Amino acid sequence: MTSDVTMDPAVDVGSPTVGTARRRAVDSPGLLERLDARAKILGFVIFAVVVVTTPAHAGWAFVLYGLTLVFLAALARLSPLAVAKRLLVVVPFVVVVAVFLPSYHQEGRAILEWGPLRVTDRGLLVFWNAAAKALLATFGMVILGLTTHFQELVHGLGRLHVPRVFVLTLSFMHRYSHLFLEESRRMQRAMQSRNYQPTWLGQAPALGRMLGSLFLRSYSRGERVYVAMVSRGYEGTFPLAGDRRLRASDVVFLACLLAAAAAIRTAAALGSL
Repeated sequence: MTSDVTMDPAVDVGSPTVGTARRRAVDSPGLLERLDARAKILGFVIFAVVVVTTPAHAGWAFVLYGLTLVFLAALARLSPLAVAKRLLVVVPFVVVVAVFLPSYHQEGRAILEWGPLRVTDRGLLVFWNAAAKALLATFGMVILGLTTHFQELVHGLGRLHVPRVFVLTLSFMHRYSHLFLEESRRMQRAMQSRNYQPTWLGQAPALGRMLGSLFLRSYSRGERVYVAMVSRGYEGTFPLAGDRRLRASDVVFLACLLAAAAAIRTAAALGSL
């Protein structure tokens, strides 16, 4: 038994539901799907860091970052609708920022004043900064997720020497989240089969009882799964198949992505954008 934490990427132990959703999001196999997960992880994480460190006033830099990601999504042949749906996770964050930050920053020229509410150009700049960076960073992670099978992602994190506890936690969280979801669906079907049709407010007591029962069922199921793993020789690590070196295409992708990000960031720092 080795000390690595990932499994053979050729063995698909992930959720069939997730795999099906990922295949539907990709119109046909693109260039990015054939790349090594390590190159994509390094590329998109460093790209996100570069985006976050870009000054807020460099508006054209964020546009160029976005065009770079759109180009990568086109290379990967991702469905625009699938990408847009996954970018919706940023909307709650943007709404919170839009509500609080513009009125919180009172410095600068007032653009809108309504009672105690005062929106300034400084506040809008802070809002633009937070929203643009969150959207671009999420866009990069969406491309990474849609072009990389979860098992390959875990494999890549292990090869990059990410702490074993983190990789194991991520792997188990992914698998158990679908187990919890399936349990909740079974309970919901059982309620519907008994003709349970409460009003919107009347669902609260039943929902509370269902959550408690779901926790107990999931806890019991998780314990049984762990005992089954231990009986099959699990010792806290997953065996790993043979190592695989980065290919020339992986290195070229990583170099081009980082070069583009560095060029845009340098131009923004010099005031060219």
